[in-house]
Amino acid sequence: MQNNPYAKIKNNSIMTATPAELTLMLYEGAIKFGNQAVSAIQDKEIPEAHRLIIRVQDIIDELRGTLNFDYPIAAEMDRLYEFISYTLIEANMEKDAEKLETALSLIRDFRDTWKEAMTLAKK
Repeated sequence: MQNNPYAKIKNNSIMTATPAELTLMLYEGAIKFGNQAVSAIQDKEIPEAHRLIIRVQDIIDELRGTLNFDYPIAAEMDRLYEFISYTLIEANMEKDAEKLETALSLIRDFRDTWKEAMTLAKK
């Protein structure tokens, strides 16, 4: 990694990102790994699909861990994250691309809402 210029740039962007940007990066990562998992399921690459779905689950767990329950919306978000996690588990157990797409749709909605909130916060 030390000699890879792309890895250095990526590491630097993570180290200098704001908390809002880090959250956006988590959503983007979950979507990227989820899309790759859908492809792996379609290609019957079962171990790879499992590995990628676990990565998405780990990201969702990380996002759940950042919720601030001083705000009422956090409880609603937690329930949605829980639903996403459950759907990911089912998708992984059954290697079901459709269930994975259901989870990804919700993650995309979260990402899009987060982007909009970041834009509004800058104004």
